[in-house]
Amino acid sequence: MKYLKEFLKRGMTAAWGGPVILAFVYLVLEKCGVVTTLTVSQVVLAIISMTIMAFIAAGISFVYQVEQLPLAIATIIQMSVLYFDYLLFYRLNGWVPNEGLITFTVIFVAGFVVVWLIVYFCAVRPSVRKLNEKLNAEK
Repeated sequence: MKYLKEFLKRGMTAAWGGPVILAFVYLVLEKCGVVTTLTVSQVVLAIISMTIMAFIAAGISFVYQVEQLPLAIATIIQMSVLYFDYLLFYRLNGWVPNEGLITFTVIFVAGFVVVWLIVYFCAVRPSVRKLNEKLNAEK
């Protein structure tokens, strides 16, 4: 129950970001000539799906709070949930065609690894180092 509450809290905190990101995506697609007109149904589907997608993407970060999970397992869980979350909603909206699945997967994995490494080396590792220094100083 504790983790469900954390998932819901994180998801609700970030869900607004989905439609905002969607607005920028549509703006870029329009400027590139890819999207020139949208039906009301397309816009509604995109707004709802991006809100749910952002909710899930933010909510799943709770896995790093589960102390019993090793970091590698938590990372694999987060990566898998994000991959299927993005893939489901991108396919639902018609943004990733069948022939684009391999490209999508390669870009997703590369992007996830780069972001994760940046977070690890810039935030996680330094905080672990400081904590270890504090613990060693107390001995």
